[in-house]
Amino acid sequence: MSTALPPIGCNGRGAQASSLQAPVSLQEPPIEEQFRLVAEAGVFDSFDRLPMPDQLDTYLRCIERWQLPVLTASWFYALRQDEALLPEKIRLAAAVGARQHNIMVHWHDGDGRPVSDSEVADFYLRAHDLGMPLGVEPTLELHVNMWSEDPRRVAPVAEAVRRRGVPFHFTLDYSHVIFKMGNAEELRICGLSEDVAAGRIELDPRRPGSLVDQWLEMGIVRWLQVRAVAPDGPRNRWSVLDPSQPVAAVPKHSIFDYRAGEPGRGILYPFEEPGPGEWHSPWDASALDCTKAVVRKVLAHHARTPGSGLRAITTEMINLPDYAHNARFSLIGQNAAIARFVRETWAQQAARA
Repeated sequence: MSTALPPIGCNGRGAQASSLQAPVSLQEPPIEEQFRLVAEAGVFDSFDRLPMPDQLDTYLRCIERWQLPVLTASWFYALRQDEALLPEKIRLAAAVGARQHNIMVHWHDGDGRPVSDSEVADFYLRAHDLGMPLGVEPTLELHVNMWSEDPRRVAPVAEAVRRRGVPFHFTLDYSHVIFKMGNAEELRICGLSEDVAAGRIELDPRRPGSLVDQWLEMGIVRWLQVRAVAPDGPRNRWSVLDPSQPVAAVPKHSIFDYRAGEPGRGILYPFEEPGPGEWHSPWDASALDCTKAVVRKVLAHHARTPGSGLRAITTEMINLPDYAHNARFSLIGQNAAIARFVRETWAQQAARA
């Protein structure tokens, strides 16, 4: 194959050497420790995270020390509230050498009003105008609590951007769809119940005509984020929600009813089998079939498609309540296992080429 595997990065929220004795924590290790863990895992090409303004010098020192570039960086935005953040975050991304800035636009604006597709497209276009002179491409992510929690909105937003003569770049984190499969509550929240029941939309990436197939055919997938997740997987009962405490990725206004004392959503499943006491629920390797199918499908498309748009891959086993908070396995170890799977899958593609 003449096509190369894109660099594989690890999300900094997943850089914890957690264990039975030291569960996954919302209190993260210092940035220097995060870089060290990702570098010493031996399977990553880059570190995925956006620095805060006062962390820029630390990031630059760590990039040099560990020879681990920052190629990708993300942030959350509520429209009519966070517009002033966009140029600041793009400048920070450029300052550390990031090529893509992943943009998560909340479902609701700062006043609690659902945002329209045209508003999302306009925000993307502004990010394009701000970022491209600095060498930073915008990408829009598939993510819960964001405009794209209803995945039917992706194609209309992409087409609205393209009609303006600008390429649309998409961050595919299909864990945010897989965990809804077979879960009546989650399908209802984003309005998918009737379309799924009637067969008008195919969520299962193992089947032809799935959303993954559609987005790959559109040529919009720029960044693949890989988080292991199970269809209708268990909620994170080891992380009890406290809405009075702000948590990243959980906005003030949400289409999911985050109730005090309830467990986190089930948007993570161990990729490697946990040891005794490391995970709150039974583990079944077959639950990972959909996660693996997405990786295989995206890499196969990248291998056979001249001019493929895929530019980045990151692993996304992270520490937040809807994910791995309070789990007792090695979080960096789970991320490394996914990275190894991605490399093994790519090697199999090369062998068949």
